[in-house]
Amino acid sequence: MRPQICRAGAKSLGGANNSGIGERPAWQYELEYAVCNYSQPGIELMKRIMNSVGEIVVLLLAVGPSLAAGAMQISAEKPDEDFAFQGEFVGDVGGGDESHKFGLQVIAMGHGKFQAVGYHGGLPGDGWNGEGPLRVEKIGERQGDTLVFSDPVGTATIHDNEAAIKDPDGNLSGTLKKVTRQSRTMNQPAPDGAIILFDGKNVDQWENGQLTDDGLLQQGTTTKQKFGSCTLHIEFRLPYEPTASGQGRGNSGIYLQGRYEVQMLDSFGLEGKDNECGGLYSIKGCDLNMCFPPLSWQTYDLEYTAAKYENGKLMANPRLTAYHNGVKIHDNVELPGDRNSTAAPINAGQEPGPIYLQDHGNPVRYRNIWVLETEK
Repeated sequence: MRPQICRAGAKSLGGANNSGIGERPAWQYELEYAVCNYSQPGIELMKRIMNSVGEIVVLLLAVGPSLAAGAMQISAEKPDEDFAFQGEFVGDVGGGDESHKFGLQVIAMGHGKFQAVGYHGGLPGDGWNGEGPLRVEKIGERQGDTLVFSDPVGTATIHDNEAAIKDPDGNLSGTLKKVTRQSRTMNQPAPDGAIILFDGKNVDQWENGQLTDDGLLQQGTTTKQKFGSCTLHIEFRLPYEPTASGQGRGNSGIYLQGRYEVQMLDSFGLEGKDNECGGLYSIKGCDLNMCFPPLSWQTYDLEYTAAKYENGKLMANPRLTAYHNGVKIHDNVELPGDRNSTAAPINAGQEPGPIYLQDHGNPVRYRNIWVLETEK
């Protein structure tokens, strides 16, 4: 969950798409992490890396808007008037033989401004045919109890939890209704033999664990126990921070063995890159962005196989299969055995490691966490 320089941009400082291994040099991830943590080591890292005036200018231009937006955050758990318009809509559009299911995601950007993304066939993980998606270029604006998006291919008018879709000539193409999805693995009970890491009763399994008044686990804590290969279930809730961008927008992450991070971030409506929700940070983007709107409870179900060593020599790299909200987003992905995720607290190696929930300054919450060891 390191810095994503801008929410809508999805480009690295060097201009490359950051969706997989090798597309961005490691120093860019380290630099982004340093900038967003405002630390003295980060300042020294910036001095060491940014050794030319041209690169410094690029950094300031890229990071400046993100930092400014982060400073404008509203209360993360008290929705504003825009919150009711954000979410997912689905229904049929077109007529006759051209009628088909269509999904729409509406993302609040603060101060009555919105972005929208359309999906032919339905929503991601629920019918989307993989084409597109259709990103509305013009920002939608809320006027009272109505939100309007205008685009050369038509308009969408949202009112009372419905989106009326019209073609360029103003003819009604279809009506989409707002839906609230829930992960198919929500509230999944721990199987026999599993270790309950958190059930809302106490934080006995965690170093520096903090319990909220309503029985949730706060970010910034590490398990006392260390693990090798395992299956893990966790439920998490991202805050609502519409005016924030990048890594200031609901940022946390879960580190397996303290080494490999599965990002947690409000990436609703984005592309599913390695530094977005579900991404394997600095390693691989997710196959499908299954991020729900902020303040929704979401799930990760992770099947992790630790690296294998013989006489201290790496023989097999670690692997991960991951499900986000019940949908597979990583299928037996080989992780780099000779390095960890950027800025992970523990280096790659053969020893067991803890589960770490990162604190990046955003009020991310967790519940129902359990782990089943598959190899000890």
